[in-house]
Amino acid sequence: MSSTVGKVIRCKAAVAWEAGKPLVIEEVEVAPPQAMEVRVKIIVTALCHTDVYFWEAKGQTPVFPRIFGHEAAGIVESVGEGVTELKPGDHVLPVFTGECKECRHCKSEESNMCDLLRINTDRGVMLHDGKSRFSINGKPIYHFVGTSTFSEYSVIHVGCLAKINPAAPMDKVCILSCGVSTGLGATLNVAKPPKGSTVAIFGLGAVGLAAAEGARIAGASRIIGVDLNPKRFDEAKKFGVTEFVNPKDHHKPVQEVLAEMTDGGVDRSVECTGSINAMISAFECVHDVISTEFC
Repeated sequence: MSSTVGKVIRCKAAVAWEAGKPLVIEEVEVAPPQAMEVRVKIIVTALCHTDVYFWEAKGQTPVFPRIFGHEAAGIVESVGEGVTELKPGDHVLPVFTGECKECRHCKSEESNMCDLLRINTDRGVMLHDGKSRFSINGKPIYHFVGTSTFSEYSVIHVGCLAKINPAAPMDKVCILSCGVSTGLGATLNVAKPPKGSTVAIFGLGAVGLAAAEGARIAGASRIIGVDLNPKRFDEAKKFGVTEFVNPKDHHKPVQEVLAEMTDGGVDRSVECTGSINAMISAFECVHDVISTEFC
């Protein structure tokens, strides 16, 4: 890859030209990284529902044309001025909520909402100069949450990359850059269930399963999975879920069902669906010492 350092790279990317319209595989030009930026060869990328949500552009500011994608793994191709923690050949995961390591949030043990690199779904350009590193025939193609992994190469701020062990299989660890870290981190770092506690997990998709795993690692004695799909329970058992509740099986609100099951309410609840109704249920199923986390 050294022959490409400092040069524009032409590669394939899935470009969203308009909201809700099929992505088009295009040849794009990817500029070299500028100060504090890294150009990464994307080896594996996954599809997250967040990509779909912003592709549909429902309820948010549409930014098009755009290259989506944020759940991936890749190899550093080249680095820009000032980058010292990464070098060409390093294996990395892109992270849509980055860390500058200098602001008050980065230095706090209670927050990861970096003043510089917190998630911004409206920004489609790089912070260094306010320009995109993607283009087609001189027309800028906008970035997505600082990652844009639906491209064979992407330029990413160094604070939005995590170095990983090169022995780690990229097709497996790519989900650590989004779904797994979201659920696991919310449980272990925010909800912090005490050993022996009871935890309710609302939604048993990828994020919910990761949240359940976090509760299991923390030592929760009961992990109650709440989902409308009964087929998910068998898989959820592998991640520590001990009981399953399907709201459709009951004639009362699920929070009342959970309260009855747990003598007044669970110790912690983690909501992983994004549904307002589920959020209400997750909040109301916790007993008087409230701890609810929303993923």
